[in-house]
Amino acid sequence: MKSINGCILIAGAGRMGRGIALTFAYQGYEVNLVDFKQRTNGEFAQYVIDAKQEIKGQLSILSRSGVLSEESVELVLDRIHIRPKDEKCGWERADIVFEALPEIAEAKREAFEFICLKVPQEVPIASTSSAYSANELAEMVTQKERFLNTHWLNPAYLIPLVEVSPGTETSGEVLGEVFQLLERIGKVPVKCAPSPGYIVPRVQALAMNEAARLVEDGVASPEDIDKAVRVGFGLRFAVLGLLEFIDWGGADTLYHASNHLQLSLGTDRFTPPQIIQEKIEQGDIGMKTGRGFYSFDEKRMDQYQLETIQKFIDLLDHLGLIPKPAVEPLVTKE
Repeated sequence: MKSINGCILIAGAGRMGRGIALTFAYQGYEVNLVDFKQRTNGEFAQYVIDAKQEIKGQLSILSRSGVLSEESVELVLDRIHIRPKDEKCGWERADIVFEALPEIAEAKREAFEFICLKVPQEVPIASTSSAYSANELAEMVTQKERFLNTHWLNPAYLIPLVEVSPGTETSGEVLGEVFQLLERIGKVPVKCAPSPGYIVPRVQALAMNEAARLVEDGVASPEDIDKAVRVGFGLRFAVLGLLEFIDWGGADTLYHASNHLQLSLGTDRFTPPQIIQEKIEQGDIGMKTGRGFYSFDEKRMDQYQLETIQKFIDLLDHLGLIPKPAVEPLVTKE
């Protein structure tokens, strides 16, 4: 396959498609954003005006935030070419196609059939689906080895993470090329098996449902729950990942706390998974024993802990959440 360094083609010009288009255009790529919705000529002309205006508004926010110079807004915008499906869209010149159609099986099937007829056989095809696994969608394309899922998080042009989910038949070469492409445009790709919900949606669905239950149970107000998440839960996991955090506190701590919640609240949704009990039985409970989900044997623990705490301090300082020390004592000596 050829290297992905030229034209980016996006099939589907909705919110996700426009966000991905902005991301690539911002990094200098020419982007063909193809509208698959049936519209009259007049409707399409108005759609282009509205879509360009929306993208320009997002670029203007970046400009006002000091991320992008004001003069560059039009330059980036001009790299995005919005075209109807039936027009010549440069399919034969595409280095990669991102499919961003609605989560409707028939709509995706029709789109993939159309795409596979238009692009060369070696061109990678990446779906942005959050509902269908790569293996399900691979059945809709020719040359399954070139197909995979890339799950972007909204707003796509801002959130760094992209969850990359290869199918069973996806080639290692395609996977590597897509990883390199995403890294070149400043994204942080992670590999995920073809499993419903990927990584982030599964974790956040549990967290959001539990937050809603806290309101339902009268535990706290929505405002206080969200404040607790922003300045407690969220801050910690911006520095430490969830599994790394388990290792810091110990799998045994999580095990006992989870069982207590299970008994106290009378629900099995807090039951610790089997892997936590196995780690306790094996003595791999985290930093205290040198091994948990991560191995700490080869880390310089003092340096590692210092660097981690420094990240917390930097983040808190940036958010204005570190109070200044008192210069004068609270009680004056007589």
